[in-house]
Amino acid sequence: MRMSGLYRAVAGSSFRRYATYRVATAAGVFTNTVFGFFMSYTFIALWDQRPGLGGYDQAQALTFVWVGQGLLAATAVMGGGFREELQERIRTGEISIDLYRPVDLQLWWLAVDLGRSAFQLLGRGIVPVVVGGLIFELALPTDPLRWLLFGCALALGLLVAFALNYLVALMAFWLMDGNGLNMVSNLLGMFCSGMVMPLTVFPEGLGTVLQWLPWAALLQVPADVLLGRYAGGGAFAVLLFPLLWAVALLLLGRLVQAAATRRVVVQGG
Repeated sequence: MRMSGLYRAVAGSSFRRYATYRVATAAGVFTNTVFGFFMSYTFIALWDQRPGLGGYDQAQALTFVWVGQGLLAATAVMGGGFREELQERIRTGEISIDLYRPVDLQLWWLAVDLGRSAFQLLGRGIVPVVVGGLIFELALPTDPLRWLLFGCALALGLLVAFALNYLVALMAFWLMDGNGLNMVSNLLGMFCSGMVMPLTVFPEGLGTVLQWLPWAALLQVPADVLLGRYAGGGAFAVLLFPLLWAVALLLLGRLVQAAATRRVVVQGG
């Protein structure tokens, strides 16, 4: 089997693996939907007092909420992806088995995570957005090109999310216990991606800095593309932001991986 076929098989296997967790998926859909309602009514109250806050009207702000709920599990912003599994394999020494495989470690876990993300988008992402659209007035576009651009921004955002989580996971080679770093990563992801509040709402200096950080590619950029905040060629140009971050973080991940695998520490049996 050629390597490309192997990674496709790994992604497919990961998709099927997560598809077996039906109760957990249903619980996740319910949780995302309920949380979407809480955030929606909070945003409605806030936008009633501050119309046009952050450059969004109320319908756009509510769209931001529900798109965020749809992407929450796929981007693994609060954990639940491959990160914890890889950290455990490093902690127990099972990573040594992975390193003996005739495959690239980073590409293997990328395939695993893409399979997981694809399932989470379909299994947990669509229903909350549909429910939100039925209850609230959302600013979802009808232009197919905008949906296509959104799909491209989303795909690049998932690459950035993987690259960030991969770097955090690799820190287990030095820290052994990644719980503290995971908590910091989750908080940064929620705050800096726009999951809590659109980044344009923050004070100008802070908001500008946050919009240049890689976490913005997880929600802020895809949501803004979907909402049509970039006109003409700007919609294509904005895709360079997540693309450049994805390339830079993936390359950084390879450098850290090379340094880490030179000092594999096996603990336990």
